[in-house]
Amino acid sequence: MNYISKRNRVALIYVVVLTIGIAYIPRVIGLYNSEKSEIKVSEAQISELNKRISNYNKNKKNYRKSVFEKKNKFKSPLVRFNPNNYSQSDWIYLGLSEKQAKVVLKFTARGIYSNDELQQVFVIPDELFELIKDSTFYSEKPVFEKKFDSPKNEPTKKILSVEINTASAEELTKVNGIGPAFAKWIIDYRTKLGGFNSKEQLMEVWKIDVEKYALIESFLKVDPTLVKPIKLNSVTVEVLKSHPYLNWNKANSIIKIRDKKGGYKSILEIKESVLIDEECFENLKPYLSL
Repeated sequence: MNYISKRNRVALIYVVVLTIGIAYIPRVIGLYNSEKSEIKVSEAQISELNKRISNYNKNKKNYRKSVFEKKNKFKSPLVRFNPNNYSQSDWIYLGLSEKQAKVVLKFTARGIYSNDELQQVFVIPDELFELIKDSTFYSEKPVFEKKFDSPKNEPTKKILSVEINTASAEELTKVNGIGPAFAKWIIDYRTKLGGFNSKEQLMEVWKIDVEKYALIESFLKVDPTLVKPIKLNSVTVEVLKSHPYLNWNKANSIIKIRDKKGGYKSILEIKESVLIDEECFENLKPYLSL
């Protein structure tokens, strides 16, 4: 048996303790850091959760506020009124925008004499009209006549409305506010459309904005039955793509669906195209047939 001195035994014990320490200390440190890390992540999650709850409550409050404001966008008039005497600020008080109020004034400047005529002012929403229709009153409508002075003393003639689906360029230029250029642009767009389905479509014509439309619309009328429909089951993609409400991609998708089906049974079926949204369909509907 070999003799181990006291010094060597102590040294051996130190070596063993040191070895054990080297082996286990990293694990202890790692465990401590792991627990510490878990605590930090948990705090971060709680903070994020609180933030989301706060944002949710804020958004919910804003949503309710916006819904409330939307429901109460329009106001009833305080007293009965004659729309012809209302100022821009009066219409804005009722809920119209500054631009809408200006358009209404263009109509009232010419005179409005019934709720039917007031309802025809396209910038007045139905919601507002329902609020004010029982509070309006009107003066008696005067009879406007245009006299033509001539050596023959021709009788007076009344100004008549022009049918925009059949009017010639010469007839259109008789309307105050429509010159030769506007007459040409109206007829060109009428041809591309296949006819006007409503007077409001005039605002799609080059350079006819809201103010120009307000100036001319009362002298125009439109017969939707004069619209020339497009036959979906026989039209070519070249013809279809030329319509103002379509482009080549939309027209091509309509033709492909038709070919796949072997023909359309309803014009509603064109909505199967992902390119034909509800607005596009509603615009097209008056121009489609089977």
